[in-house]
Amino acid sequence: MEIAALVFDLDGTLVDSAADIAEAVNRMLDDLSLPRVDEATVRGWIGEGVRNLVDTALHHAGSGHTPAEVMPGFMRHYHDCLLRSPRLYDGVVEALAQLQARGLPLAICTNKPSALVPPLLEHLGIAGCFAHIVGGDSLPQRKPAPEPLLHAAHLLGQAVPRCLMVGDSATDLGAANAAGMPIVLVRYGYLRGLDPETSGAVAVVDDLRQLVAETCVQGVPLINR
Repeated sequence: MEIAALVFDLDGTLVDSAADIAEAVNRMLDDLSLPRVDEATVRGWIGEGVRNLVDTALHHAGSGHTPAEVMPGFMRHYHDCLLRSPRLYDGVVEALAQLQARGLPLAICTNKPSALVPPLLEHLGIAGCFAHIVGGDSLPQRKPAPEPLLHAAHLLGQAVPRCLMVGDSATDLGAANAAGMPIVLVRYGYLRGLDPETSGAVAVVDDLRQLVAETCVQGVPLINR
């Protein structure tokens, strides 16, 4: 079956925003008079939504605070840090342009709060590439549940097997597998021990330009309109 649309994860797949997320976490910890953590540690916590991120940070610090207590402050810092220093991974702009030139509709499916996605995409100059955005609070469920990907496919007007998920983590892999959507993994994201080579992904790439360099992904043809 031909691939007719693509659904991209955001953080770790298109955008390296770990430094900004880490700073938001550390400002929250500062507010609570708790020790800061390094960026590498926070990178290991990213991918399952902001509440899980905050919960993990509090547990790591040995704090008795609950996520509900500190979430308003964290979200303020998250918003303030959103555009500090995010960068697109190499090849993203070119790959998105090539996919658009083929007439393939694109969507974002991320666990990031939906209100923060458009300003980040605008800041990075790629907002016009995506027809739809499914955020971490768009539905009651978030990845690795299948519903966000199923919803993205519905918005794109495509059957699930005709959509290709592009992600970087076990969260993305779990969502794609649960939804029955083929997935391509990138090696540079938040793999956290996931071996992409044995994951069952239809392809594993180091650069998104590799995704569009060929007319098919392991025998699954991309529509070339």
